[in-house]
Amino acid sequence: MFTNAGMNQFKDFFLNNAISPNKRVADTQKCLRVTGKHNDLEDVGIDSYHHTMFEMLGNWSFGDYFKQEAIDWAWELLTEVYGIDKDRIYATVFVGDAEDFLKADSEAYEMWKAYLPEERILFFDRKDNFWEMGEQGPCGPCSEIHIDLRSDEERKAVSGGELVNMDHPQVIEIWNLVFIQFNRKADGKLEDLPEKHIDTGMGFERLCMALQGKTSNYDTDVFSEYIKDLEAASGLKYTGKYDGSSKSDIAMRVIVDHIRAVCFAIADGEMPSNTGAGYVIRRILRRAVRYYYSFLDIKEPLMYKLVNRLSNDFENVFPELKAQQDFVTQVVREEEKSFLNTLSDGLKRIEQLNLSDNCISGAEAFLLYDTYGFPIDLTKLIASERGWNIDEKGFEMALNVQRNRARNDARRSTSDWTESNDGNVRFVGYDTLEVKDAKVLKYRTVEDKNGEHIQLVLDRTPFYAEGGGQVGDQGVLVFGEEVIKVVDTKKENDLILHYIERLPLDINAKVVAKVNETDRKLTENNHSATHLLHAALRRVLGDHVAQKGSLVRAENLRFDFSHFAKLTDEQLQEVEDIVNAKIRENIPLDESRHTPIEDAKASGAMMLFGEKYGEFVRMITFGKDYSVELCGGCHVPATGNLGLFKIVSETGVAAGVRRIEAITSVAAQDYVNEQIKELTEIKNLFKGSGSAVKQVEGVLADNKALQKKIESLMSEKAGDLQGDLKNTVEVINGINFIGSKLPISDTKAAKTLAYNLEKEVGNVVIIFGIQTEDKAQLMVTISEELTKEKNLHAGNMVRELAKNIKGGGGGQAFFATAGGKDPEGIDAAIEQAKTMI
Repeated sequence: MFTNAGMNQFKDFFLNNAISPNKRVADTQKCLRVTGKHNDLEDVGIDSYHHTMFEMLGNWSFGDYFKQEAIDWAWELLTEVYGIDKDRIYATVFVGDAEDFLKADSEAYEMWKAYLPEERILFFDRKDNFWEMGEQGPCGPCSEIHIDLRSDEERKAVSGGELVNMDHPQVIEIWNLVFIQFNRKADGKLEDLPEKHIDTGMGFERLCMALQGKTSNYDTDVFSEYIKDLEAASGLKYTGKYDGSSKSDIAMRVIVDHIRAVCFAIADGEMPSNTGAGYVIRRILRRAVRYYYSFLDIKEPLMYKLVNRLSNDFENVFPELKAQQDFVTQVVREEEKSFLNTLSDGLKRIEQLNLSDNCISGAEAFLLYDTYGFPIDLTKLIASERGWNIDEKGFEMALNVQRNRARNDARRSTSDWTESNDGNVRFVGYDTLEVKDAKVLKYRTVEDKNGEHIQLVLDRTPFYAEGGGQVGDQGVLVFGEEVIKVVDTKKENDLILHYIERLPLDINAKVVAKVNETDRKLTENNHSATHLLHAALRRVLGDHVAQKGSLVRAENLRFDFSHFAKLTDEQLQEVEDIVNAKIRENIPLDESRHTPIEDAKASGAMMLFGEKYGEFVRMITFGKDYSVELCGGCHVPATGNLGLFKIVSETGVAAGVRRIEAITSVAAQDYVNEQIKELTEIKNLFKGSGSAVKQVEGVLADNKALQKKIESLMSEKAGDLQGDLKNTVEVINGINFIGSKLPISDTKAAKTLAYNLEKEVGNVVIIFGIQTEDKAQLMVTISEELTKEKNLHAGNMVRELAKNIKGGGGGQAFFATAGGKDPEGIDAAIEQAKTMI
């Protein structure tokens, strides 16, 4: 879900799918390690050197220099440039692996002997000295450089060699030199890459610790000022303890680490949410909130106050955060406020648990997740602090439906490529929708949630691969007389993958590739409309508006953007009017396909965070003083092609993010005609003359008056019921119980009835069943003393009872409701409630 290693963006160069314009590169980049194979989350704050987000410094060779230079230059940089004590350095090399038929890396061992004594060159197995980012892809043996930061006395007592790779906080890996020379295939076997490459990764935070003479990353100036801010906010002193005795120390370290991961992810376009990568960000943030709430005794949003310092510190390194500082601050603050609203109740719930076996049940863990917003890793953390366990299998069962759906969506098995020809891939779809005499370069089988498909690569193609919000093209590939449908087009690295359902009989035949022209042109309309919309929003709302996501397809467009308030009807109309004015101007497309990136920046072109830009970019301009954006998508030759632009909805999708859905061309015309038709039908319902709006308002006023009369009658009927229901009280296990299927359908009257009965009877559990037509509702009310003394919870009860009416629900400890589609189950629910008590 995130960049977890320095090599991610360079895989194409290693696999020879693309040629790097530079044979040698050096960089720094943000990496997150909070999920999957590389997960450091649980160590953060506990030890002195793990982080959720860290800067990975790297130098790279793409088929140029190899082991000797990498080792020579690493030694030179560390000892001669940085001045690190040579006697504190250890190197590790790969010992070999029989399963992969790999011998020990004696070559690297001999190279290190020029700089280090043999006792400080150590052999380790593939766990430590064979680098693989995932189950497939470029990989190779590596040579790690470790540094011993202990005192001279400690070093004399115990050799650093005994502590390498033993998780000692002062004997740590500082740099990894990876010798990329293999490709791990889908069957697990290794094959030699066409060329040998170098991939090195050094943790910036650990380097700072070494160079600043510290024994913890958190004592360096990367973090120290933030800790001072937390000291001032909490009134607590940071002591720098790592023995677990100071929870406030751990909390401060967690917060100053997590704020970086959260802010940079948001600045790069990932919003906190309940699914996927967005949920990882939400989990990290909520983990930090719980730490300051519980251990710094801070009960109001705190982390957003650190964004200003963070954006200033990184202004010249990762400027995207400074550019969006106000937006990121607002998102973080709203996320904190949202979780603080449920955190207190969730922690109280945990405190009230009576665990005979010191194990939180799966159902209870799911309740904390579902009702109080506790990510499961947060519940595990709190449980571990108390010496408890969690029934994780039970939790997984409770999440089964959601998790299975997510797994099915993500599941994908892929075979290895079958090579047919060699050659470069060329996209020609900006200029033509049909290519003749193309040839197949390679193909493979892929199975995902949509079934089994063949991914096929052509040397030339007019098919646009999904990207930049625009969906992939569909169409056909014609092999002689055989026509095969293309159901989707996607991109993997620099390969354009055509998804087809079967292979042609003659894979070597010349191919005619035809894009579905109707869908492509409608998609072009909506993509160009997205650019016009973006510019109009910035004119109406301000320059803080930035794209946060988009979907462009033949049917419609969807555009997510940063803004903190719902747009008024007047603002929406103004935006729509501006776009339609630009359409009527029939502004011709000004397209530049090979603009140097620096020239594009100087021109003021809109650049989207999260998008990848090379040295040369494609600029799309509709009026130099109106819309200039970098974009790889497909566009109309002139804005007049759009015909008409119509906004159909405006909603909020996350804190500080709004969404507009709109249509153009034929869809917009059909929409307007349908609205006119519907209005005409409404007018025809009122046979009199005059404004349809005033006539509808009159009907609504009459309806409101009648509704009030009905509510009054229902309240009277409910009042009459109170005495009757009071006489039906049963005593079960020392608790008063009232259960009834009510002869009224007004839920407001039923709630008032339950409230009055609870006050009059006391020590009571009340369950009402209400039937409205073919639907059912359950209402559970519990006296407050029973929620504490008997640990009863209306929300938990109604969730179980709702199964009888084929529905669901929830609520607070003293009051909860559920809805369902089976009124026949109301009586069974009332009987089950008795059993539960």
